[in-house]
Amino acid sequence: MSDDTSNQGIPDPDGAANMIDTDYEIGQDNIETQVGPFNLDIHNPVFLVSGLTIVAFVFLTLAFQTEVGPVFDALRNWLTSNLDWFFILSGNVFVLVCLLLIVTPLGSVRIGGKDAEPDYTYFGWFAMLFAAGMGIGLMFFGVLEPVYHMAFSSPLGVPSPFDADGNLIEENVAAAKAMGMAATIYHWGLHPWAIYAVVALSLALFSYNKGLPLTMRSVFYPIFGEKTWGWPGHVIDILAVFATLFGLATSLGFGAQQANAGLEFVFGIPVSDTAQVILIIGITVVALVSVMRGLDGGVKVLSEINMMIAALLLLFVIIAGPTMTLVSDFFANLGAYAREVVPLSMPFGREDDGFRQGWTAFYWAWWISWSPFVGMFIARVSRGRTVREFVICVLIIPSIVSVLWMTAFGGTAIEQVLTDSGSQVREYVIASYSPELSLFGMLADLPFASITSFIAIILVIVFFVTSSDSGSLVIDTITAGGKVDAPVSQRVFWCTFEGLVAIALLLGGGLGALQAMAVSTGFPFTIVLLLACYAIFKGLKDEPR
Repeated sequence: MSDDTSNQGIPDPDGAANMIDTDYEIGQDNIETQVGPFNLDIHNPVFLVSGLTIVAFVFLTLAFQTEVGPVFDALRNWLTSNLDWFFILSGNVFVLVCLLLIVTPLGSVRIGGKDAEPDYTYFGWFAMLFAAGMGIGLMFFGVLEPVYHMAFSSPLGVPSPFDADGNLIEENVAAAKAMGMAATIYHWGLHPWAIYAVVALSLALFSYNKGLPLTMRSVFYPIFGEKTWGWPGHVIDILAVFATLFGLATSLGFGAQQANAGLEFVFGIPVSDTAQVILIIGITVVALVSVMRGLDGGVKVLSEINMMIAALLLLFVIIAGPTMTLVSDFFANLGAYAREVVPLSMPFGREDDGFRQGWTAFYWAWWISWSPFVGMFIARVSRGRTVREFVICVLIIPSIVSVLWMTAFGGTAIEQVLTDSGSQVREYVIASYSPELSLFGMLADLPFASITSFIAIILVIVFFVTSSDSGSLVIDTITAGGKVDAPVSQRVFWCTFEGLVAIALLLGGGLGALQAMAVSTGFPFTIVLLLACYAIFKGLKDEPR
């Protein structure tokens, strides 16, 4: 470590401020990286264990595609059915931690020290965190989820507005519509962004304020002390790699299926495993180029392009859709979310098992599996912000944008479903259930459908690329012991295997396999994040404000 960081104070395991001493320097040697024969600069235990495990996983999944599918399905069903209460309760803890950081004096601590200045403008910063955080998911679920919850899920027992024959039950429409939007916003609002904020803040605090390596193990120095640099820390970082890789693979799988469906919708290219594999390979190649250009030259540029394209598509849907209804629904949806967020957050005493286990438990596990990736990425671009500014921007602003997005896309789709029994979105979500086509079905009933559908395909692909390249940078940082300037060859390795894992899971079980791995890696990492909440408060306690 450089001299300027070796003299910074860090909390010792007992919570008292302590100076980094010789013991720490010796402990730090345990995670020094080594330059290998292929110009690799790796943190041996983490890189080798996680790398070899991922290689073996890809090989075995591709070799036994028929056998592994049922295993993945059973794993996902068991975890979401038996641990739904744990995921929901943990999500509530993360929200409460963030709210406490906003309203307490700890919020005045500045990331990077009292004199630190932000590295990016608000627009650049927000574009990167939002594009990395939810891009593909918003495209895939923006139309599907509000319509599905209104018609099928019955969150909190609210009845469907359709009878068994698909006819409208007028007296059920208003309540079902409000609950469908509230339940959707619940999954895309405060809770997921609170998960990201906890990881990002903990990493930023212990790296930029305490002088520790930018890796998940550093967060646990107040808890484990010097053991952080041994196997307890190795296990934490390996779990972070697995969670990140499989969380990304889930999103890449969703993106590939939606892009393939869009290409069939616009150009008649058939939906097939072959087409999706080609898409993943092609987009991974583009992501490799972005990875080699680095954070500012690749990820930042693509994220800002993404934001502009997404904003234009959002504006078009608002103008071409039922504009006045959407404007009034935006505030109504915020009100419905505020009214229902507490009941929806209750882990016990509910009878909506399908919604709670099939949707909420999976979402929370998925967000948690994404959190090392998104959290570390946000941490890297957030130096110079105060804790309060950081939490508000990461928690509140993206949640509001998510409400706007779901209102525009989901609200337009709901109006189409309720007013036109022959609408394409009704066919794709309610009649035949083709979720990857739901967005294109909604756009088909608006003007310029071919143009906007093509733009949507481009947007999915660019979100795909930004997720892959920024995820590669994060995994590379973890496996390089916290270094942010490791050799490009390592980034290429991880970017390549992100694509291979997504291909293996798609061929070895489809969306069920993708979801199963996101949930199975999200569960142990939830425990890690709960401990990180405690470490944040211990770390902030001794910081100047």
